[in-house]
Amino acid sequence: MINKLKTNATYFVNDEEKPIRYGEINLINPARERLRGEPKKEGIKALPVFCGFCGTDFELMKMGRACKLNFKFPLGESRLINGHEGVVWVPSEKRFAIVLIRGGDSYDPTRFTEDETYFEYGCDGADGIFCDKGYFNPDMLLHLPSKYDGLTELPLSLAKKLVFSDPYACAIFQHERMCDIGAAQNFRIEMAKCKCDDQQARSLAYDSTFDRVVIFGLGTTGLFVGDQIRRNHKNAKILFVARSSEKSKKAEFAKANLKADYLSSADMTESEIAQSIIKRLGATATVFVGTSGTELESRLAFEYGVLGCNGIYNSFSLGPKVTYDTMPFGFKNQIILASINFTQKHMEEAIEILCESNFDELVELIDKEEFIADPVYAYENRIYSKGAPLKTAVLWNKDYIDEEK
Repeated sequence: MINKLKTNATYFVNDEEKPIRYGEINLINPARERLRGEPKKEGIKALPVFCGFCGTDFELMKMGRACKLNFKFPLGESRLINGHEGVVWVPSEKRFAIVLIRGGDSYDPTRFTEDETYFEYGCDGADGIFCDKGYFNPDMLLHLPSKYDGLTELPLSLAKKLVFSDPYACAIFQHERMCDIGAAQNFRIEMAKCKCDDQQARSLAYDSTFDRVVIFGLGTTGLFVGDQIRRNHKNAKILFVARSSEKSKKAEFAKANLKADYLSSADMTESEIAQSIIKRLGATATVFVGTSGTELESRLAFEYGVLGCNGIYNSFSLGPKVTYDTMPFGFKNQIILASINFTQKHMEEAIEILCESNFDELVELIDKEEFIADPVYAYENRIYSKGAPLKTAVLWNKDYIDEEK
């Protein structure tokens, strides 16, 4: 049985003029399963406290404007409450929690197959967190580190860090996948070069895969993939490439905190960008991570030869087509990786890392009243406008936030 309750929320609809709206709507609470083989459970009530805006939200708004959201709505509904990044308060357990957004009838939510199904809170088939109250599978309300047990007001600085839990978990998964593939791809090279055994060669390949890394695009996903590489491969040479100025806040942050290099590609031709990347790295890249959402990524890697022999191309953008000439691609023994999402393990690790980070420096706030007054305008002219901060968030329920900390 599905219980219907009401809440105030922002939500997506199919509408050319107002694809995102704010107002009172019905809530649903169907039983959902976290993983295949687990019992389905109705959600328990949670109060969203701090909500972050994700590029996925913006794409969903565009889909609503094109009236293409039907398959994203919860079953039987014609709207989707948006939002999947942030912190909620669980009244029945008197604690703060991070919502694990992806579940369903699958063994591994990063590797579902054709006979498996999934849902994603705020993205696909299940309502998200931009609401006064919501209902979430109790097994998908993840704990903060134990030192925060008993906390009844969340420090604003901590809330800002935790808003990155989803994208940082994605980055942990991306690093894990590149390590798995890189070790398998390159251990025989290390074994032949160093005349060592299989086990030692795989250990060497774990690091040599990341000798020279290009991350094309400097949004949250690119930044966090770079952070994961730096944390795990101290000698990696990491070069971020984006259009922003060398003096931009996010470029300065990447250089200072990730010990990375940065190249502003503004006003450069494609050929000049390629030449500059190779010059900065001192050779072609061993890994090329595309996060900019443009087809320039694959052209630089393959057409202009930025990606070297035996290299990995990690396509982490949604939208652009990846093209390559099969003759040089085959002889260079390159690999294209494309896989998004994460598991609960990745999310829990992300929460631990973020709590001890300084990523809160990259989050700026939009006033809730300004946002809900005209969500479409806010998305287009504040949150995703030219010159917008790396991450925008909103204090959804100030009663649970300590704004002085």
